[in-house]
Formats: sequence, structure tokens, C-alpha cells
Amino acid sequence: MTSPISSATRAPAAAQVAAADPKAKEVKQADTPAQAQPAAKTTVTVSAAAVAALAAEKEAAETPAQTAQEARGNDHQAQRLLAKQAASKAA
Repeated sequence: MTSPISSATRAPAAAQVAAADPKAKEVKQADTPAQAQPAAKTTVTVSAAAVAALAAEKEAAETPAQTAQEARGNDHQAQRLLAKQAASKAA
């Protein structure tokens, strides 16, 4: 069961408070903490071995259709893989 609130009052608007109190500080857009300072930038350097490992992981996860499409697009690694697969099927 709910009961209505009969004694609720509205808070005065900021303009009304500022007009009533001449000493009240006016808040400017520049005073907000969101625009204080930009976040520090971090630079990360990845080694060549890590880049190769990520590329190998990506190649291992691709589908045969993707490999065939890359081979048609002159991807030498995909062409070698398809040639190796064809040779193993022929043997």
C-alpha cells in the first residue's frame, strides 16, 4: 500500500539561490573535474616475437574459406598452406 507525500517541497533552482545570496560562488564549466586535465598517455612497445606470435595465433584460428580467399589475394603464407594441404591429400 502506498501513501501520498503531502509535505514535499521543491528545492530552489540554482539561479534563485544565487540571486538570494550575492556571496554564492558561480560554478563555471572550467571548474568541473571532467575537464581538469587529460589522462596521461601510455606507450607500449611490442617485440617482434610477440607480433609474430599474435599473427600465428590469428592464422591458426582462421577458417579454410578465409585461407582460400587470402591465397587468391596473393597471400604467400596462405598459398603455402594450401599447397601443403593439397600435397598431403595426394599422398
